Amino acid sequence: MSSIAARYVGLPDAIATGCERLVHGRVTGKEARARHARFIGVMLAVPFLAAGSAVMLVTASLGASATLATILAIFGICWLATLLVSATGRDVGAGAAALAISGLAIGALVAFSGGLASPVALLLVAPAVEAFWVSRSRRWALAGAVAAIAGAAMQFLPVGIALPAYVEPAPWHWLLPLAWGATLVPRWTKLRYGDTANTERPVDLDVEGLTNAVMLRLNRQGEVLDAGERTQAVLGLPAHLLLGNALFDRIHIADRIGYLNALADMRDGAVCAHVEMRVRLPKAAGATSSSHKQCMLELARGDEEGKAFFALLRDNSEIAGLRQALCEAQESAASAEVTKSRFLAAVSHELRTPLNAIIGFSDMLLHEMFGPFNDPRQKEYVALVRESGQHLLEVVTSILDVSRIEAGAYRTNPEPFRFVEAAEMCRSMMQLQAETKKIRLELRVAADTGEVNADRRAIQQILINLASNAIKFTPEGGEVAIGAQRVGSRLHFWVSDTGIGIAEDDLAQIGQPFVQVQNDYTRGFEGAGLGLSLVKGLVSLHEGTMSIDSMPGEGTTVSVSIPVDGPKADKDRLVVLADATPAGRKNGEVHGPLRKTA
Repeated sequence: MSSIAARYVGLPDAIATGCERLVHGRVTGKEARARHARFIGVMLAVPFLAAGSAVMLVTASLGASATLATILAIFGICWLATLLVSATGRDVGAGAAALAISGLAIGALVAFSGGLASPVALLLVAPAVEAFWVSRSRRWALAGAVAAIAGAAMQFLPVGIALPAYVEPAPWHWLLPLAWGATLVPRWTKLRYGDTANTERPVDLDVEGLTNAVMLRLNRQGEVLDAGERTQAVLGLPAHLLLGNALFDRIHIADRIGYLNALADMRDGAVCAHVEMRVRLPKAAGATSSSHKQCMLELARGDEEGKAFFALLRDNSEIAGLRQALCEAQESAASAEVTKSRFLAAVSHELRTPLNAIIGFSDMLLHEMFGPFNDPRQKEYVALVRESGQHLLEVVTSILDVSRIEAGAYRTNPEPFRFVEAAEMCRSMMQLQAETKKIRLELRVAADTGEVNADRRAIQQILINLASNAIKFTPEGGEVAIGAQRVGSRLHFWVSDTGIGIAEDDLAQIGQPFVQVQNDYTRGFEGAGLGLSLVKGLVSLHEGTMSIDSMPGEGTTVSVSIPVDGPKADKDRLVVLADATPAGRKNGEVHGPLRKTA
C-alpha cells in the first residue's frame, strides 16, 4: 500500500500542472492564470461524473440510445468550452454558459432520480460551490446559486411535458453526491492551507533586472510553470513560448544531458545547480536557419519539499566567447612552442657536426701531430679555439636536450644502479674544476642509499649540472657537497655550496630556459641559463620534484626527490618547461617548489 500511495501522491500536482499548460499564453496575471486552470480542470472532470450519473439514472427511463446521446453531448459541450477558453484566453462567456447548462442538467438528474426527496438533490449546491472554487468570487457563487434554483424549479414542471414520470428514490442514489463530495476534500485542503502550485513567490522582476536574466519557475520534471517578463528582452521570445516542455525542446540536443543531470541533482536534494547550455532562438529576418544562444541556467529550490524550482536563465555568450578565445590562444601558444622546439633541435643538430670538427682538428694541432708551432702564440690561440668550441658544443647539447624534453622525444631508459656510483663519477669529473678554484668537493651519500631504478645518464647529467653550477658560483676556498639518503620509497639527493646564494626576487626566474640571474654577485659568470632548466626537465621525466633553498652570501642547496622504483608513466612524456612569461613561471612550479630559506 505504501508503494501505491507513493506512486500517486503527486497525482494532484501533476493534474494541476497539466491544466496550467492549457492556459492561453496571453493570460499573464497569476490569479487569472490560476482561475483559467481551475476552470479547465473542472470542465475536463465534469463529463466523467455526469456520464456516470446518466448511465445510472437516464438509461432506465429513456433507453441506451438516449443515454449514449446524452453522454456524447455532455463530453462535447464541456470539452468544447475547455477548448474555447484555452484557445482564446477568455472565460467569462464560457463560465456563464457552463453555469446555465449545469443548472439545467442537475435539475434533470434530480427529476430522473425521484425529485427533491432524492439524495441526488444535494447536487443542487454544486453550481454555487464550483463557481466559487473556480472564480474565488461571491458574484459568481451567487450566479451558481441562481442556476441551482432554476434546476430545482424544474421539479415543479408538469409531468409528461419535459420530465419523465415520477420514480422512487433509491439508496444507491447516494453514490452521486458522495462521489462529488470526495472531489471537494483535496480542493478544500488546498483552499484552506494554500495551493502550493499557485502560491509560490511570483517572478521577482527586480532580480531579473539586476542580473539581466529571465526568472523561471519549474516543476520537478523540468516543465516551466512561469516565465518572467524579460524573456522577450533576453531571448527574443514571448514568455508563453517557454512554458511546459518548450524550454527543453529549445535546448541544443548535445546540452540536454547536462540539463537533465542538473534537474536530477535538484530532485536528489541539492540546494542549487548550474549548467551551461545553448538555447535555440527564432529565425532572424533573412536567415535560413535558427541560431543557438549560449546561456547559463542556475537552479535553486523553490520550497522545502522540493516540488518546484526557481531558475535564472542568463546570456552567457560573452563568457563562452572568452573561453573560446582562450582555447585558441592556448592552441596557438602550444603550436608556437612546438615550432620553437623543432627549430632549436634542428639548429642544434646542424651545429654539432662543424663544432665536433673544430674541436677535433684543434686537438690535433695542440698535440703538434703535423709539426711544432713556430710561435708560442699560435698554440695559445689554438687552445682558445678548442675551449671556445667545447663551450659552444656544451651549450648546443643542452639546447638539444631541452628541446627533446619539451617535444616529448627525450627517451629515458630506467635501469637499476647504485646511486653512489653515479655520485662518485660526478665527483671525478668535477674534481679538476674544483681544485682549480681551490674548492673542497665532498661526497656525503648515506650507506643505505642502495639502488635506484632510473635513467643513469639522466641522473649523472643532473648531478653534473648541479655540481658545475655550485662550483661556478662558489668563491675560492669554499665547499661543495653532493649528498643523498633514502626516505621510504623515494631517494632524496642534493648539491649544496657555500657560494653567493640567490636573492628572493630572483628565485622566480630560476629554471627558465635561457634566463640567468644578473646581479652584483653573478655578473661576470659565463653560461647560457640552460643548466637548471635541463635539470627540471629530467627530474620531471622521473616524476620527481626539485626545490631550492638559498640565502644571498650564505650558499644554495638544490634538492631533488625521485621514486626509487622509477617512473610509473610512459617513457615518452611531454614536459613543458617554464618560460619567461608569468604563465610559464606558473607552469614551471609543477616540477617542484622554489623556496627561500628563512
